[in-house]
Amino acid sequence: MRRWNRVVWVVGLAVAIGGNVVPAAAQDADDVDEVTERLQEGLPLTPTWTLSETFTEGSWISLDVSPDGETIVFDLLGDLYTMPFSGGSATPLTQGMAFDGQPRFSPDGQTVVFVSDRSGGDGIWTISVDGADTVRITSGENSAYQSPEWTPDGDYIVATRQNPGQGKLWMYHRRGGSGVQLIEDPANARTTGAAFGDDDRYIWYGRRTGTWVYNSPGRDYQLWVYDRETGEQSSRSGRYGGAFRPTLSPDGRWLVYGSRHVADTGLRIRDLTTGEERWLAFPVQRDEQESRAARDAYPGMSFTPDSREVVTFYGGRIWRVPVDGSAPIEIPFSVDVELPMGPQVNFEYPISDSPTFVAKQIRDLAPSPDGERMAFGLMGDVYIVDLPDGEPRRVDDGEAMSAMPAWSPDGERIVFSTYSDAEGGHLHTARNNGANVTRLTTEPGFYTQAVWAPDGNQVVAIRGPQRAYEEALTQGVPRGAVELVSVPASGGAATLLTAVSGLNRPHFVEGSDRIYATQGGTGLISMRWDGTDRREHVQVRGGAANGATGQGPTAST
Repeated sequence: MRRWNRVVWVVGLAVAIGGNVVPAAAQDADDVDEVTERLQEGLPLTPTWTLSETFTEGSWISLDVSPDGETIVFDLLGDLYTMPFSGGSATPLTQGMAFDGQPRFSPDGQTVVFVSDRSGGDGIWTISVDGADTVRITSGENSAYQSPEWTPDGDYIVATRQNPGQGKLWMYHRRGGSGVQLIEDPANARTTGAAFGDDDRYIWYGRRTGTWVYNSPGRDYQLWVYDRETGEQSSRSGRYGGAFRPTLSPDGRWLVYGSRHVADTGLRIRDLTTGEERWLAFPVQRDEQESRAARDAYPGMSFTPDSREVVTFYGGRIWRVPVDGSAPIEIPFSVDVELPMGPQVNFEYPISDSPTFVAKQIRDLAPSPDGERMAFGLMGDVYIVDLPDGEPRRVDDGEAMSAMPAWSPDGERIVFSTYSDAEGGHLHTARNNGANVTRLTTEPGFYTQAVWAPDGNQVVAIRGPQRAYEEALTQGVPRGAVELVSVPASGGAATLLTAVSGLNRPHFVEGSDRIYATQGGTGLISMRWDGTDRREHVQVRGGAANGATGQGPTAST
């Protein structure tokens, strides 16, 4: 599967930046056979075509500057290249179908450590700068590795090893061996991006709890330091935008790391002598905090030997970024790629462009009290359909997004929520045939889960401020549910009933004048119309959802 994924990724990049894919059949057959024999290296996938192009841009390039400041090593399309520090034409250090990446120079500048799957699975490898000697450091094919780094004495390599569970920092001798795990606790924390400064006693790294999360708030990673003498770990950051890929200057004064501000990633620089920080470059390459960050949360970067510049990648190019805050300087590169590829993964799937289509996700189903009609939400609009086989009618033809319909007790009207950038959020009603749309609320907000009172004279809904939706960066609209309000069914100002405090799904019970709701998803409560006299009716206890093991849920009343 690793090889198939690579095919898709490389082809996508080639198309994006003007690459030219040359089929094997269009080349000299003897040349293809020679490439196959030399570069396949025992891999089970036989090359059938070749990516042939000159590239002056790339994506997610990890790099390092040699100790003498004369050479840059970097990865591109799964191969390693070297070039002069000033830029220019790159020389291949590794080639073939194996995916090689994340290179780092040894302290003496004679060897490069990198991650490769050339043996069939991820591993840590080293190669001499002249390409004469390649050594496999780790063993086995069932672990994933990221971000190898040399210890300052050049005798050991620190890298993140993942299998099983979370990735942890391990240390290996440069001649190989079983290695030793440096960090074990906490078990659910990932540790990656090892870096050294001027004191080899301390290892800087990025740490996160868990592996990944949808709609991350962007603070998953923070910087930590591991003391090689005591084994202690200590935190070195607490930024709201996270902190990852620590990179330290050789003189021990500067720390550069990645962080996020709202939707963009930037590089921060910290003066380790004073603790002061500022943005060094913003914005830069998008980070990988949300994902599993298989190649770390940010591409590898490097200080120059004089500690005056950081060499890093973003925007498809390589840059020298001075620590004094002056303008970045581009390091141009040119790479002649001849990359053997596996079988083309190319399937044709018909996509209909007809004016009508079958909807795949219908929400907020609401049958009318007499069972004759159904209201529902679809693609940001509310529809009503006569059962069993009527034609759906769109309720509101305006620009606002509409959702969450609910029927009046007599079945003559529905109430639903709307939201638009121009007007904010409101509650509207419509006749049971979708006509006579009327706005109920006078003040904009973020209204959800509207329901009619049993007498049909009031509508109860959950409300939050309009800004909650405007500023929401994560799923669920934080602070979008802070109040329970009532609105006259004929329209007018909303009346605050109570703070929500975890309430959800307000509803009514026949013959009762109380408002019922779920409490935090774990029970059923009720209250008077003024929010007082709260009573707990049902409490639900049990294991977590989504296939969690343990005792099933139980209910008590």
